[in-house]
Amino acid sequence: MKPKILQIISLIILITGPLIFAQSKNLSKVGTTAATFLEIGIGATANGMGGAYVSMANDATSLYWNVAGAAKLNQYEIDVVHTQWLAQTNLDYAALVLPLEDFGTLGFSFTSLSMPDEKVRTVDQPEGTGEYFSAGDIAVGISYARSFTDRFSVGFTAKYIEESIWHMSSSAFAIDAGTEFRTDLFGGMVIGASISNFGSSMKLQGIDTRTYSSVDPAQLGTNDQIPYSIDLDSWNLPLLFRIGVSTNAIKTDDFRWTVAVDALHPNDNYESMNVGTEFSYKEFLFLRAGYQSLFLVDGEGGLSFGVGLNSKMLFSSDIVKFDYAYRDFGRLNNVNVFSVSIKF
Repeated sequence: MKPKILQIISLIILITGPLIFAQSKNLSKVGTTAATFLEIGIGATANGMGGAYVSMANDATSLYWNVAGAAKLNQYEIDVVHTQWLAQTNLDYAALVLPLEDFGTLGFSFTSLSMPDEKVRTVDQPEGTGEYFSAGDIAVGISYARSFTDRFSVGFTAKYIEESIWHMSSSAFAIDAGTEFRTDLFGGMVIGASISNFGSSMKLQGIDTRTYSSVDPAQLGTNDQIPYSIDLDSWNLPLLFRIGVSTNAIKTDDFRWTVAVDALHPNDNYESMNVGTEFSYKEFLFLRAGYQSLFLVDGEGGLSFGVGLNSKMLFSSDIVKFDYAYRDFGRLNNVNVFSVSIKF
């Protein structure tokens, strides 16, 4: 057992080490992209493992983590995810995966980040004007994945993205791509890689950029109601490259212990690593733990834990799975993730 674990750790260091320590040569670009909700991890299974999921994606949330993983599914599957995110916001996700035999696998996904309505406040009316505003983001995707051999699969997602706040909105189109390869190394190690959010830039537009100015404030009788619009900048999407490996350290008829690690290379932050593990008893009870954002400079976050139950529905061969995950975000509020999955 020990030699196998040492081999796994050595391989992980060789694959991910260059990405992690390259960050010392670069400047951080935090806050330089739009639609950052696209970087929020989806699903209680993945979050319970600290986000180390790019090589393990084997459910409908694979449309987010690594769309190539959807090619492994042999049943229709629906996933619904609710995340109590930071600052009283909520992230909701729904996905449908349809395996179509030799044609491949089709997938459809919807992601929404929402917040409660807030009072409109001004300098003259700091307690509110009587109006309320809201902000929200959505992403709608259609995916296709296919296995070319029993070891190698690829997948792609095309998605529409929209952000809005009060009377302003912005939209973009993007593509995700992923690949997965199963090896004979270390008891069947899986290597996965994905690139997410490669697409057009976003620029807010709407009537809130309209304002008024005076022709010449120094002149008596000047017109101070000359309308003009503020020209806003365009911002790139949060392009994210992930590469990861996972393998079963223990696998018997009743027990499975899987370990996984991902390396992340975003265009709006330093490189980092996620590590995670999952323990399964008869593929019925699942216990998970992980650590996110290893080596990330000034990063918030850390430990995560999760649990899951998987069983057949009454009077049916359909399978239902319930998962929960807890994520520690340091000085920020902790995050709770709930998932329900149905295979039919």
